[in-house]
Amino acid sequence: MSLLGAWALGACSAAETAAVEHHLNTCAGCAEEGLRLRDAVTLMEPQRTLDLDESLRTRVLETCLARRPARLPVPRWAAPFEAETARLDYLLNDLVDDEWRAPVRLRWYAGDSPVGCATTVAGVLDHLTAVDGLLCPELGLPDPLGADAAGGAPQERTDLRWRLTAAERERQPRGAWGPWRDQGRAMVVAAARLPAEADIRIAYRTPEDFGGGAVPLPDAFLDRAFACWVHACDIAEAVDYPYGPPPGDHLRPLVDLAARRLTVSLAARRRAGLTSSAPVLAPAGAPGRTVHLQILGDGGGDWLIPLDSPTAVTSREAVVARLVLTAPGFCRLAAGRLPLEEAAAGADGDQRAVRDVLFATAGLSRL
Repeated sequence: MSLLGAWALGACSAAETAAVEHHLNTCAGCAEEGLRLRDAVTLMEPQRTLDLDESLRTRVLETCLARRPARLPVPRWAAPFEAETARLDYLLNDLVDDEWRAPVRLRWYAGDSPVGCATTVAGVLDHLTAVDGLLCPELGLPDPLGADAAGGAPQERTDLRWRLTAAERERQPRGAWGPWRDQGRAMVVAAARLPAEADIRIAYRTPEDFGGGAVPLPDAFLDRAFACWVHACDIAEAVDYPYGPPPGDHLRPLVDLAARRLTVSLAARRRAGLTSSAPVLAPAGAPGRTVHLQILGDGGGDWLIPLDSPTAVTSREAVVARLVLTAPGFCRLAAGRLPLEEAAAGADGDQRAVRDVLFATAGLSRL
């Protein structure tokens, strides 16, 4: 009985622990008292997860930079990319050799149908290296596919990278890690060296041909941060690793980018005859039909989406439907990782307009 308190606190030696537990198997009174003490200990010291708080890295960096500002501050628009590549790098550091060959399924939407392809953890990194490389020439960095492969669609670049590295990855899949990490760090440093007033556009082709095939460098960086997060989740799922969304101050610009791209995606679907609601042309200068997109949680907010033309004026008075999603759910749908029937947390108004916006969101996805 005198040892029960120490046993409940885990303070007994190995021999004492064995003696107490042997006694508890035969003495109902001591067993009951031991359980009562163990319950009391949990109240004194609640169980806590061993996983680090996902906001810890951001808080530590902010504290350090407040005391000693960086000589090359990372631009605000490049911060999500820098953070997401660091988070994925941390995940990769925990992988054992066999996990680098773990099968990973990449998914996206083609038209209204979900499609995908199979690769490995190493293949995901080669894919990120290839598509991140679209930004490199404008940053003064070498294209990872060589000088003759500048530009190109993400899928074409990925297929080329996979062909070029297939033999090496078969021998040493971990070899995909170094080139991806070094390139990502070089991109962040190059972005930090740019003049604040620099106006750079990147040839960056997407399924909805966002921005006519060219996007501002800040949006391109946000898009690559989005892709890094999504593919880190793919890897984490394949190796059974806990992985959450970015912190709210980084998630918000990613949500905003996807919301801004919706108007072009809707227009592309309407041109292709894939929308279910008939277009209604508003008089010049008058508000057109509008969908109120409400994103809940960290990184959320409200967006007014023009339904009939990307250049139409929006107005709360012209809202014909309201669509409510969580920020991670909206992003997962835009990445092709969420079935359409599971996407909306709530919707009211014109259901055909709601359907068009959901499918346009899924249409943002690509390899």
